[in-house]
Amino acid sequence: MEQIASPLVSGLYIVATPIGNLGDITIRATEILKSVDLIACEDTRTTGKLLQHYGIRCAMISCHEHNERARAEEIAEKIRNGLRVALVCDAGTPTISDPGFRLVRECHARQLLVTPIPGASAFTTALCASGLPSDAFLFLGFLSTKSATRIRVLKGYREFPHTLILYESCHRAKRLLDEIIQVFGSDRILAVARELTKLHETFYRGNAGEIQRLLDERQCRGEFVFLIASENFSASIAEVLA
Repeated sequence: MEQIASPLVSGLYIVATPIGNLGDITIRATEILKSVDLIACEDTRTTGKLLQHYGIRCAMISCHEHNERARAEEIAEKIRNGLRVALVCDAGTPTISDPGFRLVRECHARQLLVTPIPGASAFTTALCASGLPSDAFLFLGFLSTKSATRIRVLKGYREFPHTLILYESCHRAKRLLDEIIQVFGSDRILAVARELTKLHETFYRGNAGEIQRLLDERQCRGEFVFLIASENFSASIAEVLA
């Protein structure tokens, strides 16, 4: 495949960064981060460590869920005036359950260049190794922090015919699993991934009741990805190969 190098023009560059293992950044991502004039990030301290690891020096500006509305106009105006800006999040692909959506919309509204620089994403990383059907799926991201709201949302997908994917923090992982069992039953097949690409990466696969017993015996740490199979999915390899 031929690689054509071209000067970086003004615009917004949406740069995916590693979700854990620092070796998972792409060559193109590092080249973009070295070339831009400004990096918009969730937490300048977190991104600062990433840049330091790769020997990159660049000005940074915070753009997170609490200030994105105001920052979107400010950053878009900088791009309109000729700056090249990279958008990153703390881990993974920006705007996917992370800030950046409003900034991207503001740039589109001003007809500014928006370029994606693809890379790591937790839900695709979990899905490809889950053993659950991946030909069609629905990514729901983080649900509400309120249990009643989560249960109501889950009930709406009880008969969904494809794999469901959810994110959850370590603080609510066991509670979410309880709610999944309440809505889908203890026999529903799940895959649960935690600490993806990190030293303690773990996958739990089986029915919801079995996974609940495993998690009850362990301390929940790190970010979790829950994958829920459809009701008619069988975990039997014999059936898959038949």
